[in-house]
Amino acid sequence: MTRASLRASLALVAALAVGGAAVVGLLPSYWVFLATSVLITGVALQSLGLVAGRTGMIALCQMSFAGVGAWTVGYLNLAEAPGDLAVWILLGGLAAVPFGVAIGLPALRLRGINLAIVTLSFATAFDTILATITYPGQTTFLQVPRPALFDSDGSYFVFVQIVYAVIAVALEFLARSRLGASWLAVRHSERAAAAHGVSIAASKLSAFAISAFTAGISGGLLAGYLGTLVAENFSMMASLSLYAVAVMTGAHFAEGAIIGGLLVVMFPEILRRFDLPQDIGNVLFAIGATQALSTGETMSETFRRLARKLRPARRTKAADATGASLPQPAAQAAPVALEIDDLSVRYGSVVALDHVNLKVLAGTVAGLIGPNGAGKSTFIDAVAGFLHAYEGSVKLAGAALEGRPAHLRARAGVRRTWQTNRIAPELTVGGYLNLAAKGLTESEIAAILGWLDCPDPEVPVTTVDAGTRRLLDVAGVVAARPAVVLLDEPAAGQSHEESVRLGQRIAQIPKLFGSAVLLVEHDMDLVRSVCSEITVLDFGKVIASGPPAKVLGEPAVKKAYLGIEEESVAA
Repeated sequence: MTRASLRASLALVAALAVGGAAVVGLLPSYWVFLATSVLITGVALQSLGLVAGRTGMIALCQMSFAGVGAWTVGYLNLAEAPGDLAVWILLGGLAAVPFGVAIGLPALRLRGINLAIVTLSFATAFDTILATITYPGQTTFLQVPRPALFDSDGSYFVFVQIVYAVIAVALEFLARSRLGASWLAVRHSERAAAAHGVSIAASKLSAFAISAFTAGISGGLLAGYLGTLVAENFSMMASLSLYAVAVMTGAHFAEGAIIGGLLVVMFPEILRRFDLPQDIGNVLFAIGATQALSTGETMSETFRRLARKLRPARRTKAADATGASLPQPAAQAAPVALEIDDLSVRYGSVVALDHVNLKVLAGTVAGLIGPNGAGKSTFIDAVAGFLHAYEGSVKLAGAALEGRPAHLRARAGVRRTWQTNRIAPELTVGGYLNLAAKGLTESEIAAILGWLDCPDPEVPVTTVDAGTRRLLDVAGVVAARPAVVLLDEPAAGQSHEESVRLGQRIAQIPKLFGSAVLLVEHDMDLVRSVCSEITVLDFGKVIASGPPAKVLGEPAVKKAYLGIEEESVAA
């Protein structure tokens, strides 16, 4: 993904350079002054876009983080600290990080309106504190000096533009990294993210920390822009307005942050010139945010969707199933990859699983079948760590997994797919594989995608059909080369021909990736063709286990599936 990040970064820097030259060379000094404010607001919007746009959390206190950065810069100026504004701005960003982490801690358990209340309460408290203290240097009219090379309004615009570009490029690389992919995965489905070994706590806290740092940078830039500040610059209402604009424009994209900055700065200017109330702007921002939330598409995403229509999606050619570029399988440490002993799950008086015993040998494909409601999904949830209230034991290569959460079980070597697709649509195909498996090379990603006849790595997941997304789900889990792969109905929604081709690929997983497979499936033709052993569940109990030909012919299995009594079969 480095090449894609580099291309996007170069395009961004080029656009900023051309736009900046036009602003400085063509606009009067007053409009250059306003353009500087646009970029500073854009930095604040990028910080908010990271939390709200990428991670899907509500943060209504972003201007409070900016206030911490600005207050730090003012204090360092008052204390005549070493360095200049460029150094102080970085220190102001770092000063905001602990506050970001503190706000992020409630996000580990709270979502939606509850998290909004917590962040809004912080903004209110910060607003009250600022109202009772003075900004450093405010009473003595001590101005924050700009860097020596950027002391004029025009040159300070260039300075702010450089900072904006550096932050935008850094966030672009982060967005295409595994950390950035984990943010999108958490936004879409925390359970699916954990199934890939992602720590939900680490993802959320890192998002809040980096977001607070970036917001603190914007506050420091504002201090150099205005010279001295007052509490009203970081009010709670400013945070609410910023959140509405970030949602409306899609501030997690660099262009969305610029559009948002233009709206925040220029719209009040237009209202002032027409002698209209400033509150009209906030009302329109709220309407725009509501529209974006209802349609699920921001202004930036609309522009990008229209641009994608001009670029047809490329697809990789199917690779040889024995291709040398596939990730090398890990050595098998034990003959039994997965061992389940007396696994029982109860929901009150309902017994979902009743003393289930099952073994999956290394290098094999085993099947787990049963009618709807037999307990198959509960079994997978318990084994993968999404269900902790169970009795019995789950062992991976002889090591007990009890007490380990889902993301640590995934890292240990238990990976699963889902009955319904849970891939974050904002990811690219290659970005999803990088999330699912660390350290893949570009050739390995291409080989895995070709092996399953999936699209090119640069294709956005949102443009991929549902059937191909299920194949991507399989590609993600096998790419990590886990000890055990739990495939939960991977053939659902596939045609007969697609199911046959999928079966051929599943049969190759142990040899190509070194992973044992437990296949949960209703397609009996698929089960017969790939499984060496199958286990049948009915009402939470194992009613049969052994080779497919023997098990599928047993009267108890026919009764469970078809309601055929043993006497009728004998007749």
